[in-house]
Amino acid sequence: MLFLLLCLLSLWFLLPWLRGPQAAPDRGGRNLTVLLWSWPFNKPLSLEGDVCWDMSGIPGCRLLSQRSLFSTADVVVFHSNELEKQRRALPFDLPRPQGQRWAWMSLEAPAATPDLRRYSNVFNMTVSYRRDADVTIPYGQLQPRETAAPTDAVPANKTFPVCWVVSNYQTRHRRSKVFQELKAVIPVQVYGRWSRKPLSAGALLPTISRCYFYLAFENAISKDYITEKLWRNAYLGGAVPVVLGPPLKDYQAVAPPRSFIHVDNFTSTRELALHLRQLAADQRRYREYFSWRRDWEVKLFTDWRPRLCAICSQFSRLPQHRVYASLHDW
Repeated sequence: MLFLLLCLLSLWFLLPWLRGPQAAPDRGGRNLTVLLWSWPFNKPLSLEGDVCWDMSGIPGCRLLSQRSLFSTADVVVFHSNELEKQRRALPFDLPRPQGQRWAWMSLEAPAATPDLRRYSNVFNMTVSYRRDADVTIPYGQLQPRETAAPTDAVPANKTFPVCWVVSNYQTRHRRSKVFQELKAVIPVQVYGRWSRKPLSAGALLPTISRCYFYLAFENAISKDYITEKLWRNAYLGGAVPVVLGPPLKDYQAVAPPRSFIHVDNFTSTRELALHLRQLAADQRRYREYFSWRRDWEVKLFTDWRPRLCAICSQFSRLPQHRVYASLHDW
C-alpha cells in the first residue's frame, strides 16, 4: 500500500514535466500585470494606487513602469516612437517568462511609423487606433448621454464660413491641395503655426465655435486614422466637420450619419465649396448636422493610462499563442 502511494505521489510531481512547458493561464482580464517599457514621448505619469480601477473601473489590472519588474509582467508594452529612438530597446538579453506577451503600441499613421520589418516574429499583440488591432485605443469616441441634451445645441455665434487649424503644412499633402482649391471659392480662416496665428489651449474651441465648418483634414490617409481633429476640434468645438482622411466607411463606423461631410462625396472641390455655402445659408439643413448631439457625447482619450488598462479588459479574448510574423505588413 505504501509503495503504491509513493508511486502516485511521484507521478503527481512528474506530471507537469511530462506535459512539457505550459503557456500562462488565461486570467480572464483579472490579476494582470502590464509593464510599460518606455513612457511615450518621455512623459511619465503616476501609477500609484489602483490606477485602472480609479480611472477606468477595471479591476485586477496592475500597471508598472519599472523595468526591474520585467519578470513579473504578463504583458510588456513597447511604444513605437521609443523603439525608433532606442533601436536596441527590446530586452532580448533578459530571460523572457513563459507566456509573457509583448505588445506593440502606436497612435501614429504608417507614414510616421519607423520601419517595422526588423520586428518580425517579435510581438504578440497590437495596440493601436485601428479597429482591427488586438486592443483598439481610439483618439476619441461617442458614448450615449445619460440625459438628452437640448435639440437646439448649436453655437449661435457663427461668424466665419470655414476654419482650419494647421501647423504641419506641406504642399505634397492632399489636404493642402484641397485647401488651396477650397479657399478660391469660399473664405477659409486659418490658424496655427503655419499661418502664424497660433491658438492657446483655452482659445482653440471658442475660436472654432464661431465657424460654420471645420476642416478636419488628417495629415495622412490611412485606415481608421481619425484623430482629435474630428473628435476635439470639430465636434467639441461646435462646428460641422469637413473630413479628409480614411475612406467614408471608416468614418461611418465610428460617427453618426449627418454629423460630418466627407470630401470624397463630391466630384470636385468646387462642388464641395458650393455645398458648404448652401448649408450655411439654410439654418434648417445646417442644424440637422447637430441632431446627433441630443443622444451622444464625445469622449476624448488623451491619457496613456486608460489605454494601457484597456489591455486588461480585452486580454481574455485575445489568442494566447499569436505572433506577428510581419508587423510591417499588418
